[in-house]
Amino acid sequence: MPMERLVSNKKVLVTGGAGFIGSNLVESLLNEGNYVVCLDNFSNGKRENLVSFQNNPRFRLIEGDIRNYSDCEKAVNGAEYVFHQAALGSVPRSIKDPVSSTDVNIGGFVKILFASKEAKVQRFIYAASSSTYGDHPDLPKVEDKIGKPLSPYGITKYVDELFAANFASTYNIEVIGLRYFNVFGRRQDPLGAYAAVIPLFVKKLLQHEAPVINGNGEYSRDFTYIDNVIQANHLAALVRDPSAINQVYNVAYGGRTSLNELFEMIRTIIGRYDEHVLGIDPVHGPERAGDIPHSHASIEKAARLLGYKPTHSVREGMEEAVKWYREYL
Repeated sequence: MPMERLVSNKKVLVTGGAGFIGSNLVESLLNEGNYVVCLDNFSNGKRENLVSFQNNPRFRLIEGDIRNYSDCEKAVNGAEYVFHQAALGSVPRSIKDPVSSTDVNIGGFVKILFASKEAKVQRFIYAASSSTYGDHPDLPKVEDKIGKPLSPYGITKYVDELFAANFASTYNIEVIGLRYFNVFGRRQDPLGAYAAVIPLFVKKLLQHEAPVINGNGEYSRDFTYIDNVIQANHLAALVRDPSAINQVYNVAYGGRTSLNELFEMIRTIIGRYDEHVLGIDPVHGPERAGDIPHSHASIEKAARLLGYKPTHSVREGMEEAVKWYREYL
């Protein structure tokens, strides 16, 4: 990325900075000379994600919770930009425990947003979600055409967008929401009940086990490599065009990969290191509640208004991700 497309020498807050996306964002921001505050309660995030920069003098960890307003106030103090990544992700988790998902994703969101307004931060950039599209049938997904959410998680992320838009008009705070589509890459956890599909597939194949595909494997997603997401966050913080601010944007690669194609891609990449996996086939299980059949983003708006241009295709990102998992799993 050209230098003017990167946030540098600022004081910033990353909520959920010990998580998968958050820790990658923290690392990128530190690399550009920013002073970075990380707010995390480690319900999802991992301390090992912070190890490589915990001794950096420009890094500060606040162990706290976005549901606690005083933690929010402490974290936003002096910040020029807030990158809000903290949330309870996962559609299945939200179906099992909608109370916690709502408490964190809506209650916590409003608290960190209001604290940011009170602290007069320059801009609030937040992680929105492709789950907001719900049952809208159109492909590719375009920002202003959404359907009815299919899970408590989808509802919470849509409500966040409504609050952000309301705060922008009521309090004159600059906000930008980034609707992430199936992000993957280094530090995405393959363990736990709600692990995402890519780290699960990789982990199983590295262990010479057959992964489970929900349904017939023809459901498709717009898988998005982490570096594309990092780029979008930098661009969202720096854009100056008034028409680009107080908007939501799809952040994706702009393509579709079925679960069967995804499995084949991962098996082929790992197979170059370990021929044994080439003989492993997936097991097909039941479809997952709350899942939409297909997801495919239009990234035209982000390209036009933010200058967003993905650097990694799914295949290129997968090569990098597998390399990382082979080293760290």
